[in-house]
Amino acid sequence: MTESSFTARKRAKPAAKRTTRVATPVAQDGPPARRSGDKRERILSAAVRVFARSGFHATRVSEVAKAAGVADGTIYLYFRSKDELLVSLFEDRVERLLAYMERELPKYPDASARLRAVIELQLGLLEGERELAEVITVILRQSTKLMKEYAAPRFLEYLDAIARVVAEGQAKGMFRTDVSPSLIARATFGALDGIVLTWALGRAEHGALGRAAKQLADVLLRGLSA
Repeated sequence: MTESSFTARKRAKPAAKRTTRVATPVAQDGPPARRSGDKRERILSAAVRVFARSGFHATRVSEVAKAAGVADGTIYLYFRSKDELLVSLFEDRVERLLAYMERELPKYPDASARLRAVIELQLGLLEGERELAEVITVILRQSTKLMKEYAAPRFLEYLDAIARVVAEGQAKGMFRTDVSPSLIARATFGALDGIVLTWALGRAEHGALGRAAKQLADVLLRGLSA
């Protein structure tokens, strides 16, 4: 808008009306990407609570929408089905792990410290999120058909990232070379998953996952030591 057109607009309408017209879109619209992300996060957070309370199969999409404070149809703007919503909870957790590993692992001095950091992070992320742990480790595991159909590209990236840390340790002479990095990556995830499953189903005290992380890392690194 040029200065002259703005001046003409100002003469045509009272100042108060002009002020209202300018301010309203800012308050109403905001940054589109931020609003979209916030609503998606609200839906995911609500899904965790409702799935953990009622179970996945017994939960209706309308219940998740109500807990998230959105219309039923809004759910389908972000997720094609209830199954996709459940898988997205798992994918988001993996995304957090990958983002951390990409950002933080280069700061650690060697492969041994990096592998320990991966273990401590995965358990640490869930220490204060028992409901999320229950949904991911218990409910998702019960959906056998869903897991068979899920391609899990980000999960495979996560396993590959662990395998690269192991391969680095082997190349530097820190880890034994008679084991497959991909096998160690899967074994590491399996051990972590089992620990979280037991914790989610039980009544372990706060800090239990942190202690388990240290013990698992100690055992794994001793076994890998060259």
